[in-house]
Amino acid sequence: MSDTAALSFVHRYEPGIDASAPPLLLLHGTGGDENDLIGLGRKLSPGSALLSPRGKVLEGGMPRFFRRLREGVFDEDDVRDRAAELAGFIAEARAAYGLAAPVAVGFSNGANIAAAVLLTQPDALAGAALLRAMVPLANPPVADLGGRSVLLLSGAMDPIVPEDNAARLAGQLRAAGASLDHRTLPVGHGLSQADVNLTREWLAGPARAAA
Repeated sequence: MSDTAALSFVHRYEPGIDASAPPLLLLHGTGGDENDLIGLGRKLSPGSALLSPRGKVLEGGMPRFFRRLREGVFDEDDVRDRAAELAGFIAEARAAYGLAAPVAVGFSNGANIAAAVLLTQPDALAGAALLRAMVPLANPPVADLGGRSVLLLSGAMDPIVPEDNAARLAGQLRAAGASLDHRTLPVGHGLSQADVNLTREWLAGPARAAA
């Protein structure tokens, strides 16, 4: 791990060794931190620069990227504010580390904030892999995601993200012009080997081509 710059989020940064591999913005789920997805990032895209911030919101002592009122019900004003805050951090990190616009890889709460950034701060990301994401904003602003590739992996047996909710998010992303690959896997909320394999393939193909 390289020394990290003093930026607006506690984070980890690992420089890339493959100039053709897009930098990854790794966004953890509830209760995770900046270390959680580093190993996953290395597996998904060997050679990519890895940027992994820690969510600033605490829920029962567990880091998150925005507040929720209860499970599945979000404080949408906070979602908007935190998405803008994260976009600001991305800009800081790009300047500090000399990075291109990153591709987000988010799990659960991290996937939700990545979706919110796509829909409210579309220039911040080159694309995103959203693992178990749900709708972060009921009525997002009009965004232009033309040219951005997005992978949305849902779980058919996910007790947290209803199938119709994931479908609504897919619709929002498509309406904004994203090139969306939405797949529903025969799994629950946790990540599976299929998630790893599909995300790795997507990062090596559509995401790299669009970045």
